[in-house]
Amino acid sequence: MTHAGMSMARSALARLRSGLVGRPGPDRERGDVPGWVLVTLMTAGLVIALWAVAGPALAQVFTDAISSVKGPTIP
Repeated sequence: MTHAGMSMARSALARLRSGLVGRPGPDRERGDVPGWVLVTLMTAGLVIALWAVAGPALAQVFTDAISSVKGPTIP
């Protein structure tokens, strides 16, 4: 191989290595587990709090809606 060919091969190899160095590996793409746990717990807490406040009203709305439905009339 000529000197110019070796130089081009080294340059291509250096570009390939520099492109791979900046990329995250499989361990760095795990995500933020404690953050997701916190989001899940806070969402569950909000649902429980809203259910405690609005539960009786929603149950009454459902009961009223079901009782207002009329079945088929038999002649």
